[in-house]
Amino acid sequence: MQWDSWITPAIRNLVIACGAVFLVQTMMALFNPSAYGWMNRVFGLMPLGVGFLPWQPVTYLFLHGGLWHLLFNMLFLWMFGVDIERSWGSRRFYTYFFLTGIGAAVITVLVKLALGAMGVPPSPIPTIGASGAIYAVLVAAAVMFPDRKMWLIPFPVTIPMRIYVIGAIAIEFFSTLGASGDNVAHVTHLGGILIGYLYLRRGSWFFRMRNGVSDWQRKRARRKFEVYMRKNRDQPPSRPDRWVN
Repeated sequence: MQWDSWITPAIRNLVIACGAVFLVQTMMALFNPSAYGWMNRVFGLMPLGVGFLPWQPVTYLFLHGGLWHLLFNMLFLWMFGVDIERSWGSRRFYTYFFLTGIGAAVITVLVKLALGAMGVPPSPIPTIGASGAIYAVLVAAAVMFPDRKMWLIPFPVTIPMRIYVIGAIAIEFFSTLGASGDNVAHVTHLGGILIGYLYLRRGSWFFRMRNGVSDWQRKRARRKFEVYMRKNRDQPPSRPDRWVN
């Protein structure tokens, strides 16, 4: 069986890394619960001033809070990410995954910092999981394959990828508004969505900006030419016409 026929290199490596880290977490939870808590606090994402360490915006992506958390994250990474990696290549996919995951972590830390400034104490529970980056992968799938049909499990209905992802984002957004607690996980998911969308649309914004500048330069040159023509319309030629027919 050819592994590369159904899983791509970057996704395979990410799944193996997350699975290996989860195995270590499980062994620690079974045999040394204090070490398990230490691992989550040191490598999970903590608020500024409450245990934050500079490597956490990367390492928190590989920790997971349970078997179902891991399985669903890896399933969605594989389902939505394989064709993206095939289109982009592994290097760009790695860049996108870590950029959006780190960006989601930065937004989470800033939101916690803002809440602390408003008098809301930050939760000491670490944020863990690759969900922020995986929501960004969903956004990339919706942008690249908007009309691809997706099964709306458990219903025997298919809907376009664009609608599927918009629905998932809407559910996440309203969960943030309605849930109790500090809603850190929802903020992380929405942060990944935002960073992913900005990354994917950056080229079109720069293209429009460049075209806008070019249009402005052409209009300015045309106005200068029209002013010059009006000023010199009644002036004789600078040299007499010596051509003879």
